[in-house]
Amino acid sequence: MSHHFDPTILRAYDIRGQVGSTLHPEDAFAIGRSFGAHIHRQKERPRIAVGRDGRLTSPLLSQHLIDGLVASGCHVIDIGTGPTPMLYFADRILECDGAIQVTGSHNPKDFNGFKIVRNHQSFFGDDIQMLGDIASKELPAASAAGISEVQDILPEYVSVLRKEACFQGLTLVWDCGNGACGPALNALLEGAEGHHTALYTEVDGNFPNHHPNPVDPETLESLRQHVFEADADCGIGFDGDGDRIGVIDAKGRQVAGDILTAYLADDILSRKPASEILFDVKSSAAAMDIVRMSGGNPSLWKTGHSHMKKRLKDVGAPLAGEMSGHIFISDGYYGFDDALFVAARLSGLLSRAKDKRELSLTEFVDQLPPSFATPECRIACDDDVKFSVMDTLSQQMSATFRSDQLNLLDGVRLTTEQGWCLIRPSNTEGALIARAEGRSEDALDDMVTLLSDQLASVGIIWDGR
Repeated sequence: MSHHFDPTILRAYDIRGQVGSTLHPEDAFAIGRSFGAHIHRQKERPRIAVGRDGRLTSPLLSQHLIDGLVASGCHVIDIGTGPTPMLYFADRILECDGAIQVTGSHNPKDFNGFKIVRNHQSFFGDDIQMLGDIASKELPAASAAGISEVQDILPEYVSVLRKEACFQGLTLVWDCGNGACGPALNALLEGAEGHHTALYTEVDGNFPNHHPNPVDPETLESLRQHVFEADADCGIGFDGDGDRIGVIDAKGRQVAGDILTAYLADDILSRKPASEILFDVKSSAAAMDIVRMSGGNPSLWKTGHSHMKKRLKDVGAPLAGEMSGHIFISDGYYGFDDALFVAARLSGLLSRAKDKRELSLTEFVDQLPPSFATPECRIACDDDVKFSVMDTLSQQMSATFRSDQLNLLDGVRLTTEQGWCLIRPSNTEGALIARAEGRSEDALDDMVTLLSDQLASVGIIWDGR
């Protein structure tokens, strides 16, 4: 039996679509059947871990996925509902050959999808397109029947988090946004030192309080208000599947993912001087300057959790971070994006700051130079044209500016004496992503104007917002 996916769901980092429109239970079965057939070539009875987030459609999609894997002769270990990093954790400690999380991440509640791991590494890009090719062909029957079992991995996962965390003397506010992190956070905080306010920990796929996107300023407003009310050291929020973190400092300021990475890097570099610290191409010059002053080697890489994880492993970096809140720690951990682990590591630094052994996060932000930057701006651009638009812009800007001013790893990042600007295609939606930073307000205006002019030449209007 062959199967054809809606081509829009086979994306760069994962498989994702609108349930009932572009994504259906039959797709989940075909993903399981195809991935199982692919990985079965490496091993007679491959072990595949399967988890799911708290979306209303996740149980149905998960069951069809498992049925497809079993039909391909796999040994499936169903870990149930939990954050995506708990699935990555299960993949490692259960010595699986692959793992699949059913999750819509931070997308609207009627969306869902699949994040896939093979041999402990991200399965993305051409791999995902390959699944579509496998599904389109008639698959042979499995040589042996597969099996499925349920295993509760949460206690072991939380035990690792607890060893990393230190809450002594801290007052913290947490916001799970009714996403999949809630049960793990409740278990982590049970009997913990310090004072904690845990918001919206009940898993609810309707997301009744706010959408679980911890870098959207609107979704952080509740967290900010509770930080003020509790006179907390900071507030920590998670996205719907727990692989992205958002942070509010004691003064109510949102701490961007690149700045949080720089704060975490200072501790790592005190133990591992001259290490390479990775940032995605949207990251600020300020964050990289901080790492440089701490004795590290900051470098830019492609945006996207799959790209960053692979690069982290390839260069042996202890830390990587994205503006979006994906942060990857291989210093004492596995190097995948785990917002709960990052929060546990952050708590240790904050606790040490109480004894004046470290700068608090708020003190760290206080010392930052003034920031003159746009937010991460999304410009609507249909999926079927955004890459051709970027090709035109890349050629145009390469002909206009010196090669040493351009970074073409992921879109186009132009650096001048005034600052820098970036335009790149989103790999998760029909949009281009724009951002600019200047050394002053006037310099920022110059960078926005420069990028706006380039975009206008291909028929795209952007005013810096």
